[in-house]
Amino acid sequence: MDAQGRGRAENIDPADQWVLNPDTGEYELRLAPSAAQPSVPGPRAAAPGRTGSSGRGTRGRTTAPDRDATEPEVPPQRRRRGAPAQEPPPGRRGRRPVKKKAKTKKVLLWTGGIMAFVLVGTAGAAYLYLEHLNGNIKSVSDDGASTGGFNKDKAINILLIGTDKRTGAGNEGYGDAGSVGHADTTILLHVSKDRTNATALSIPRDLIVDVPDCPTEQEDGSTKVIKGTEGARFNTSLGQDGRTPSCTMRTVTELTGITPDNFMVADFNAVKTLTTAVGGVEVCLAKDIDDADSHLKLSKGTHEIEGEQALAFVRTRHSVGFGGDLSRIQIQQQFLSALMRKLKSNDTLTSPTKMIKLAEAGTKALTVDSQLDSIDKLKDLGMELGKLNTKNLTFTTVPVVDNPAEKVKATVVLNASTAPTVFQMIKDDVSFTAVKKKAQASKNAAAAAAAARLKGTRSAASEVRVRILNGGAAPGSAQSTLSWLQNDAGVTKSENAGNAPAQLGSTTLEYAPDQAAQARKLAAVMGLPGTALKPGRSVTNAQGLPTMTLTLGKDFKGPGVSLTAPAAVPDTVQKSTADKVECAK
Repeated sequence: MDAQGRGRAENIDPADQWVLNPDTGEYELRLAPSAAQPSVPGPRAAAPGRTGSSGRGTRGRTTAPDRDATEPEVPPQRRRRGAPAQEPPPGRRGRRPVKKKAKTKKVLLWTGGIMAFVLVGTAGAAYLYLEHLNGNIKSVSDDGASTGGFNKDKAINILLIGTDKRTGAGNEGYGDAGSVGHADTTILLHVSKDRTNATALSIPRDLIVDVPDCPTEQEDGSTKVIKGTEGARFNTSLGQDGRTPSCTMRTVTELTGITPDNFMVADFNAVKTLTTAVGGVEVCLAKDIDDADSHLKLSKGTHEIEGEQALAFVRTRHSVGFGGDLSRIQIQQQFLSALMRKLKSNDTLTSPTKMIKLAEAGTKALTVDSQLDSIDKLKDLGMELGKLNTKNLTFTTVPVVDNPAEKVKATVVLNASTAPTVFQMIKDDVSFTAVKKKAQASKNAAAAAAAARLKGTRSAASEVRVRILNGGAAPGSAQSTLSWLQNDAGVTKSENAGNAPAQLGSTTLEYAPDQAAQARKLAAVMGLPGTALKPGRSVTNAQGLPTMTLTLGKDFKGPGVSLTAPAAVPDTVQKSTADKVECAK
């Protein structure tokens, strides 16, 4: 073919020769004449029996008898089958004026087509990849021990369990190679309702607790109740006697009063694969460490660790602190803080390679409960956790003291003076650290207004007149409270008024303005917070006397048990935030 046959004569772009025919809706090749090309006045009839250069019949093709034999024959425009042939204007070789918008439309169509192809192809690949990730996920039943799964509109409580199971390549050399997989590291992660803050509460593995009876689904679908154990190490809530993570859930609820929404379980391999996926985690040591048990050997200063070295770091305990499990908890919290910072960094979030590796490692390494058994559910949870700022993620540990029943200190028990406060703060969704200034200012203003209701004179207990309604508390609570008030608190002018017309989440005390002194006294006796006091009106009892109304809500824990939420963490409670770099000592 010559230059014109290839569409490159006179510096013509081949792409410009394909134009949209508005009559047919198809793209057609339009060739401009070369300088030496004579114009063709019109179609001529083909000679009898004449065929084209391909040897086929003309099928409507026209020929020019006076054409030079050496000149290549140029075919006319193609047309839609069945459409009438159009005669080109004189002096033009079939080229028609092309409007600019035709070329624009052509570009848009080509671009749109390519984009559609890419998007469809990507969507197909994404779908297949998500299905692949779904296939990685391992899940086990929560056996009814959870709340039924986290809710986007409520506070979230996730139980994170690290087992000491030695399965996986290279892990048989660590400690007890035959371990059934106890709850070696356990963290209750609480995320506030407004997502401005979170608390990660570590539970010591050697804490003495009562492990409750645990209904557990078996492989054949049947349910077996695994008998509980009193005065056992917390870590035996998993693995021992066939206990599953749902039993650890029940033990946490028994211990703290907090029911987890979901659980995640990770083994040794999770630490190795997740740290490798993000390209290493930077940790700090305040001294040289050479621990033969955990295989950790690092010099003083900062190091970026991953894989086997990361696992050795979170397992070391003899070379840090006091050499016990509580010291190891602190180094694990420092490691998790560093991991959180790495996960939230642009270095990770903007790297598709790292994100894919992270998705692979996470779905393969973790075992989740049946409420988190798909990528969509994990993604929704990840979106909620992603709203957190690391400076408002607090790591702390259940307050404990050495077990007084042991001569050789190997286990710990709850610190009765501070542990209840920590548990209550989490249940009441109270932040352990500073949150957004606006949100905090609003909370402070509301707290100040509530506290003001408690200030002022108080009546004598014998002058307090109140009727008690059950508005969501345990059955019998109104009667037990009446007995306690009359016999133990001296509030003799009290009566049981039965069930409230509606259930309440929180206990309330409604009173008239002239009963404020009585309300303050009853609040002090009952341990009611200022938010429970509702100025309003009094009612008349059976004797025709004005009386206040105490409605026991779902938060009621029993007569004499304070409902006043703690406002701050006790000074003796160890805590740190994920945004700060701390060096293991």
